[in-house]
Amino acid sequence: MKKIPSSLTLLVVGILAAGSAKAQLSVEKIMRDPKWIGSQPSGEFWSSDGKQLYFDWNPTADADDSLYGTPINGIKPVKVPYIEGEQRFAESRGVLNHARSELVYEFEGDIFLKDLKTGRSRQLTHTEERESNPHFAHGDAWIVYGSGDNLFAWDRSEGTVFQLTNFVHGENAPAAPAGRGGGFRRGGNTTETGGNPQEQWLNREQLDLMEVVKERHDKREARTAYLKTERYTDTLKAINVGDKRVTGVVLSPDGRYIVYGLNEAATGVKSTVVPNYVTESGFTTDIPGRAKVGEAQGHSTWFVYDRQRDSVMEIKTDSIPGITDEPDYVKDYPNRPRRSRPRPVSMNFEWNEEGTRVVADIRAQDFKDRWIMELDPGRGVLKPVDRQRDEAWVGGPGIGWFNGAGLGFVNAHTCYFESEATGYAHLYVYDMDTHTRTALTSGNYEVQQVVLGLDKKYFYLLTNEEHPGKQNWYRLPVGGGKAEKITSMTGMYEVRLSPDQRWIAYRYSYINKPWELYVQENAPGKAPIKVTDKAMTAEFSAYPWRDTRIFTIPARDGKNIYARIYDPAAGKKNGAAVIFVHGAGYLQNVDYGWSSSYFHEYMFNNLLADLGYTVLDIDYRASAGYGRDWRTGIYRHMGGKDLDDEVDAARYLVREQGIDSARIGLYGGSYGGFMTLMAMFTAPRVFKAGAALRSVTDWAHYNHGYTAAILNEPFNDSLAYRRSSPINFASGLQGHLLICHGMVDENVHFQDDVRLVQRLIELGKDNWELAVYPMEDHGFVEPSSWTDEYKRILKLFNANLLP
Repeated sequence: MKKIPSSLTLLVVGILAAGSAKAQLSVEKIMRDPKWIGSQPSGEFWSSDGKQLYFDWNPTADADDSLYGTPINGIKPVKVPYIEGEQRFAESRGVLNHARSELVYEFEGDIFLKDLKTGRSRQLTHTEERESNPHFAHGDAWIVYGSGDNLFAWDRSEGTVFQLTNFVHGENAPAAPAGRGGGFRRGGNTTETGGNPQEQWLNREQLDLMEVVKERHDKREARTAYLKTERYTDTLKAINVGDKRVTGVVLSPDGRYIVYGLNEAATGVKSTVVPNYVTESGFTTDIPGRAKVGEAQGHSTWFVYDRQRDSVMEIKTDSIPGITDEPDYVKDYPNRPRRSRPRPVSMNFEWNEEGTRVVADIRAQDFKDRWIMELDPGRGVLKPVDRQRDEAWVGGPGIGWFNGAGLGFVNAHTCYFESEATGYAHLYVYDMDTHTRTALTSGNYEVQQVVLGLDKKYFYLLTNEEHPGKQNWYRLPVGGGKAEKITSMTGMYEVRLSPDQRWIAYRYSYINKPWELYVQENAPGKAPIKVTDKAMTAEFSAYPWRDTRIFTIPARDGKNIYARIYDPAAGKKNGAAVIFVHGAGYLQNVDYGWSSSYFHEYMFNNLLADLGYTVLDIDYRASAGYGRDWRTGIYRHMGGKDLDDEVDAARYLVREQGIDSARIGLYGGSYGGFMTLMAMFTAPRVFKAGAALRSVTDWAHYNHGYTAAILNEPFNDSLAYRRSSPINFASGLQGHLLICHGMVDENVHFQDDVRLVQRLIELGKDNWELAVYPMEDHGFVEPSSWTDEYKRILKLFNANLLP
């Protein structure tokens, strides 16, 4: 064997040492501007003809993302000029006619019609008022759009525009004269052409000198000329709505019926303010904030306007099955007055293409019911299709209030929807002629996205059938049967179909590989084409980011808790452990994808493992991805079963990982911060130290939409709030607590932690500290703030968990 010269040996050792030094992590390094990681594509959308894919990207690490485009073959993306990108994005949100030859869309407040064969666009409106939500109707003979509160239609055969609704406000509002659009709200300042010679001269000078004034004047003149082409066969009915807000205006495809809601706002609602201490003026300013849970809620009434009969009918809700049902929790309050009137509801409507049937998606304001009902528009009568009742709250993929509801028609008499009837979100169809419901999917997994194929032959689904933390894209025959898998890489996906549905574009990521963009033919067995390759810089790639092991931990009630573990290198394990608690409540973090929400924490957990800590991250009770029972496991007791899962995870670390039971800490933000407080206050013998970031400390001070679904309302279910709010258990603090909060947090207000601090002072506790960030909202944006916060967290753990 040939001997290597000593000088070469030293050189190789030096290179390896230098490489090792570059790969070392520090808080300062990982909390820099995220551009150091790389450039991940986002905001992808298709051109209207499906031949080009656009997305936001920053491959050169410039100050801001730019729009890029690529043909479907995925050749090198090129930067797109700003105005072209805005136009293409507007087109991507447009609506096609039945022949798929034309596209109508809104751009900068006006309506455009594009011929897809020639690629030419025609501007249909040119006004100062915004026109929105355009679509085809009446056999594609009309283009309907909204302006102000009202609906208008452009009749293509005659080239005329006419008004479909005439909502007027005020107790004594007069009916609008025929052909002049009553209730139409004009914007901007008016320009008078009358008056004395001086006023006329000043008017002409303004038009000559001020381009914006002249442009608005010309738009108003164009609108006046445009509206002179209006035609009416009779007087347009004025519908006096008083001081109510018009919502959800929907026209039937044949142009006869208009369904709408009138919302009466609640009175006496008191909103919060968020003081902003560091301002350019030097004065403290108040940021208007939200109201708190339990605030009075507005309510809506729903109507059908029959244009043919010129009549209005109210949609009565008293026929809805169980509309007066009481929630189960009232048994804990025997003296509470019982409900005698129908519960307030919200409604959305979906018509079939033929305009012969319409279904209403109806949600109870108390979150406990979702009804799908067929509406007879001629009589304003509702007939049951499906009821989804949950004594906790109705939710889940394709169902919940916050993540969209997949509802539509397969054909003239069959609708489809999602339901958690089996405990998991699955796809169903309902035949309105035979009154039969059929499940198209089943099993212990979730259907997380549904798209009906244009040819009505397939549904396209995103599910986690193979594993709760692995997604794939499938196609399923509309009549049911075996779903065929289209994607194949292990990880997580965000999928967008091309307009003709022949292609899919998707962001894909893996545990230690940030998001990249791919295109692929939308059929089984097709190979993906990678479009981007800048998600990781050379500096980021130099560190061996952990491909964390995902497994399950048994919970005390026999359920399986999905977890990921960050193992220290051999010989580095120090006997201490840290549990990271993800936020948002209903969010999944133990999956096979790159976390867009918690990449800072992923990097910090790698750093902790490098230092010898064993780090655990679990999807505790109420995390997303595991079905209805897991989703609602925190009903009426946040910090109950979810905290039990964290405690069971800590016991697993002691039992299976050799961790010292006296040296376990935890940290998390938002809901994770709340969980950290509950752990430190109610399980002090389990957790020695905790960092609670931007935490809810008293749920009675959070917002209504999120909190009332889980805990009901404070004045109706005080028990739930009492046992769920950390401030009530602060006396239990034994270990060391770090509290961090942004002072201009408009989500979880800084006041939450101020109130907790006062409570700790009154209790005589001295084993806590508070770090405030005057320039930060709920999600930090400044690298200096991230760095300061996580240096404090590391210091907390080093000081309290290491010998």
